[in-house]
Amino acid sequence: MATDLNSLKQDLTRRMDGALDTLKRDFSGLRSGRASPALLEPVRVEAYGSEVPLPQVGTIAVPEARMITVQVWDRSLIGAVERAIRDSGLGLNPSSDGQLVRVPIPQLTGERRAELSKAAHRYAEGAKVAVRGVRRDGMDQIKALEKKGTISQDDEKRWADDVQKLTDQYIKRIDDALADKDKEIKQV
Repeated sequence: MATDLNSLKQDLTRRMDGALDTLKRDFSGLRSGRASPALLEPVRVEAYGSEVPLPQVGTIAVPEARMITVQVWDRSLIGAVERAIRDSGLGLNPSSDGQLVRVPIPQLTGERRAELSKAAHRYAEGAKVAVRGVRRDGMDQIKALEKKGTISQDDEKRWADDVQKLTDQYIKRIDDALADKDKEIKQV
């Protein structure tokens, strides 16, 4: 348990950064109609007797705004890569050209945009819950220190205010990231 404000704030900041990083990773998987290598990174390919992430069997590139390509290193895996992308639930239809798998990114419908926006809001709410959980842990540590007599009631109040300010900053960063993602999703 932290006995000074700086180490407590460092720990809470590190944990809140983790929630924000997770949110950004979740957002990168939401397809906004624009090609991004992050879209295919979670896809797993049946190769060499096990499932491996797509980046381990080929190079993912974005040659143009609505196209992703995968340069597959082993020609025998072309079919497996196509199948993995098709079965990933991303609504993509790849085609191969030699050792290159082309993945066109289709235009998003209004209905699909609304679904993606709802998913983005769910991810953001999950991140906020995680940040609030970190705040609760911090507040519990502060109360325990005050009960033990390690810090005064005035220090407890000041530390609690600092933790709340830190929480508010992270909630705002989450809201800003959500607004950016929403704008990107709704952009036609």
